Amino acid sequence: MGVGGKFWDLLKPYARNEGFDFLRNKRVAVDLSFWIVQHEAAIKDRARSPHLRLTFFRTINLFSKFGAFPVFVLDGTPSPLKSQARIARFFRSSGIDSSSLPVAENGVSAERNSTFTKYIQECVELLELLGMPVLKAKGEAEALCAQLNGDGHVDACITSDSDAFLFGAKCVIKTFRSNSKEPFECYYMSDIEAGLGLKRNHLIALSLLAGNDHDLNGVQGIGLDTALRFAQTFSEDEILNRLCEIGNGDASLFQGGMKSVDDSVPSLDESPSKTKFSHCSFCGHPGSKRAHFKSSCEFCSNAVGEGCMKKSEGFKCSCSSCDMDRKEKKLKKNENWRLKVLSKIALEPNFPNDEIIEMYLCNNHGCFNENDGPIISWESPKTEMLIEFLTYHQRWEPSYIRQRMLPMLSTIVLREMAKNPVKKLLYGQYEFNSINRLKIRYGHQYYVVKWKKTAPTSCCVSYPIPPEELDIQQDDVMVVDESFSSLDESDVPTIDMSGGCCFLLTDENMDLVHAAFPEEVDRFLLEKELKEMKRRKATGGNPETAGSKGVQQNITEFFRSAKKQYETEQGEDLTQNTDSQIAETGKEKRSPSSSNLPKSVRRRLLFD
Repeated sequence: MGVGGKFWDLLKPYARNEGFDFLRNKRVAVDLSFWIVQHEAAIKDRARSPHLRLTFFRTINLFSKFGAFPVFVLDGTPSPLKSQARIARFFRSSGIDSSSLPVAENGVSAERNSTFTKYIQECVELLELLGMPVLKAKGEAEALCAQLNGDGHVDACITSDSDAFLFGAKCVIKTFRSNSKEPFECYYMSDIEAGLGLKRNHLIALSLLAGNDHDLNGVQGIGLDTALRFAQTFSEDEILNRLCEIGNGDASLFQGGMKSVDDSVPSLDESPSKTKFSHCSFCGHPGSKRAHFKSSCEFCSNAVGEGCMKKSEGFKCSCSSCDMDRKEKKLKKNENWRLKVLSKIALEPNFPNDEIIEMYLCNNHGCFNENDGPIISWESPKTEMLIEFLTYHQRWEPSYIRQRMLPMLSTIVLREMAKNPVKKLLYGQYEFNSINRLKIRYGHQYYVVKWKKTAPTSCCVSYPIPPEELDIQQDDVMVVDESFSSLDESDVPTIDMSGGCCFLLTDENMDLVHAAFPEEVDRFLLEKELKEMKRRKATGGNPETAGSKGVQQNITEFFRSAKKQYETEQGEDLTQNTDSQIAETGKEKRSPSSSNLPKSVRRRLLFD
């Protein structure tokens, strides 16, 4: 989707892989249709209503784990060109003759999938219950995402449609992986400009030449590589005007009107007549072979002294005449290539399409007043209504839904405490108690926060604690296995029943916890330091022994250290046994000349 050809492969060298905190406290526009389509096929046979499941878990992850403020954008009414292109793509993928395609009129596509539209409506209802802002575009969702990014309303866009750059996006997140050390694959327009020399108008020209979502064919015979090379010969201000001139048949462009990359050399028509010099067939330098036979030429005299040196394979003369000749040949080659591209563009009917250019350059893609701007606000989730919605559509138990929502609710509580330090309850039942331990997952650190239930424990709903956490729950540092993939599910909180009280354990961002409860963080760090000092005293100041209790040892380091210890013990035993055996052997054999025997003989005598 987007620019024709392998456009994303062209941009791949300029991608950045960003870490967990990339979107912390930032706004991000999400192309909802892309989000659903991207991963629905991967899990549609493994889950009920995958569009709702993905939207629920991914929204919670984006909001709580990554600390972002998502803004969801919906597609509006497609343009007639986009509708026609969608029909053409369907016929092309189906192998059906597209000679008589239906024409989309009034901006309404008869081929729009009613089932997918229903999925979108259900996801919008879910997002509104979660308190997320939802905006609707006039046309393409990626266009409104790009406008929000370009105008500074959001910091990035999540979409795989490369058209976002053409609509003015500055930062596009193409890939979003919840369970990864670097979950975001980002593309910055500034990196594309620096690496390829392409700006927004250049990209629009590429789409016109190589094809796009509104014109699948582009110009016949011109691919992405040719379009890229052609666009790079113009500046951003003139590229679109030149395409219009070519389409209108401006004859001056076919007569050397376009500046080539190598225009430092005059064209063939302007170059003065020059006399060609003969070159020696032996050394390759200017002059005749007979003259060089008598005495070496000026180019070879310093190297050989007497006589010329035979030219090497692939030799190229560097005299001014040959250098000028090579430049003129290169210029002629570029000129021929340019004329060939110009002729292909000129033969294309109705090129370029002004409607497509105006659509890409437009900056009013939202269903709101352009002067006032979009109204973007986040609200608290409507928990009970959300439980009823998911119970009906997903057949989930209410306790399961409450459990999966807790990371989002705890994030909201901590953010409110950081702004206004007034005592607030998590889910109306739990208050902040303490920081339990430090947790490391995918190389990123979290605080495991302990929330105490204020209501009687008899009303507590117990969630099972995963078996892998039972043995390490009391450690200061917990390292989680990173090979597990939960299909974008949010982190599962656990319940701790101790001292007649019910405690809830959630994973929280360290900076967010410090902003909400700075004194508790200082207390936790002080206690951790005191424990570390006690461990060092108990182990005699050995840092390796002191740190081995709290941190899980790498399996390679474990086997290396175990092997080293085993070899040391075996070496000591072998040395002792060897010394005793040598002494006994010496007593039995009493052979003073045994040291002069070969090594193989001594070994047989030693172990017999």
